[in-house]
Amino acid sequence: MLLDLERFYQACNPSRPLIIGNASDRRYYIDFAAVRGGKIIEALQRTIARISPDTPTCQLFTGHLGCGKSTELLRLKAELEAQQFHVVYFESTHVLEMADVDVTDILLAIAGQVSESLEAMKIRLKPTYFTKLFGEIVDFLQTPIDLGVEAELSVGIAKITAKTKESPQLRRRLRDYLEPRTANILQSINQELLERANKELKTRGKKGLVVIVDNLDRVAIRPLPSGRSLPEYLFIQRGEQLRKLNCHVVYTIPLALTFSNDSAELQHRLGGGVAPKVLPMIPVRLRSGEIFPQGLAMLRQMVLARAFPDILPSDRLGLITEVFDSLETLDRLCLISGGHVRDLLGLLFDCLREQDPPFERECVDLVIRRQRDYRANAIDPHEWELIFQVVQQQRVRGDIEYHTLLRSLFVFEYRDHQGAWFAVNPVLAETEKFKSWLNDTHKQI
Repeated sequence: MLLDLERFYQACNPSRPLIIGNASDRRYYIDFAAVRGGKIIEALQRTIARISPDTPTCQLFTGHLGCGKSTELLRLKAELEAQQFHVVYFESTHVLEMADVDVTDILLAIAGQVSESLEAMKIRLKPTYFTKLFGEIVDFLQTPIDLGVEAELSVGIAKITAKTKESPQLRRRLRDYLEPRTANILQSINQELLERANKELKTRGKKGLVVIVDNLDRVAIRPLPSGRSLPEYLFIQRGEQLRKLNCHVVYTIPLALTFSNDSAELQHRLGGGVAPKVLPMIPVRLRSGEIFPQGLAMLRQMVLARAFPDILPSDRLGLITEVFDSLETLDRLCLISGGHVRDLLGLLFDCLREQDPPFERECVDLVIRRQRDYRANAIDPHEWELIFQVVQQQRVRGDIEYHTLLRSLFVFEYRDHQGAWFAVNPVLAETEKFKSWLNDTHKQI
């Protein structure tokens, strides 16, 4: 048997993005640009490396949770590094409190991650403003934080962040203290950290500094006392401050913001006039509902590459029966995923937990039914009505209630030559509720 079961299981882990910089991960990567409706990562990379290498850029990137954004951003990192840029990539979920985040938190997180990355290269920059600020913070909070006299900037930020992460009350007090100083913090990050970092990197043969802030699209969509939601406040109201960093920045933002009534304001304030790049689903069907052969063929390859990474794509198709009892069973899995990468891997992962390959049709159907019931349990009657509207119109309106549909993966976004269109998550199309609605609709026609 050619299939290495343990390696296959690890490769199907839905929570782990592919690190394209690693040769072992690169074998699993499939470039879906041909069917996704545009070369999205190439556009981000071209803007930095080709059009504006010496002038800072701020670019926005979005898409459904789990549609492959992190993998694509890690590919962007690898490509920019190959062109001699110094790239700092970090997952904001690891350093920020996503339910309670402000602009100063994001700026400090970026400063901390950049400093840590530079310190690893023996580039030590000591912004005097921060040394003074840290001392004032410790006095103001009246809580013991041992910053040490010679503490690196990244260490200072990490210690203060760790202390405030434990206590929402402490976090609020720190934020109240930092908020009026945002302009000074930004100025210090730019002049004492980023500008000096860029100069130092260029003496070492680098073309410049790029910061990729991943997972920022996961900030909680909660209303603030002002009436705006937290993402609207961060990315629209305060967007101009986030784009003022003196280096290339790529931010991931919530997909729902692109449907907001303020999407034009977002484009101008944070995007500098440029709309966010959207990573849509991989289409397995056309708008008409017919199967899209090219998209389906690429998803088959994605599944088979996880099983046989070292075998040529043309030869993998001959090995389908090592993993599934038939091509139809593999296609069933690909079609039910709706082209959502993490869902497809999750279904595969679940099959592996049930039995050894080749997976039988009954096993795949069992896993799909479980997924269907789990997703459908969360949908209330009002949300069902919204889903039915989306199916009829193939579009999503900008109201806040539609955020839930997108964020909960009840509906998926696709792109084709006519533009964006939306469809129900195929797993929900198999519920009795959806089938009876479809039946009633057809009777009326």
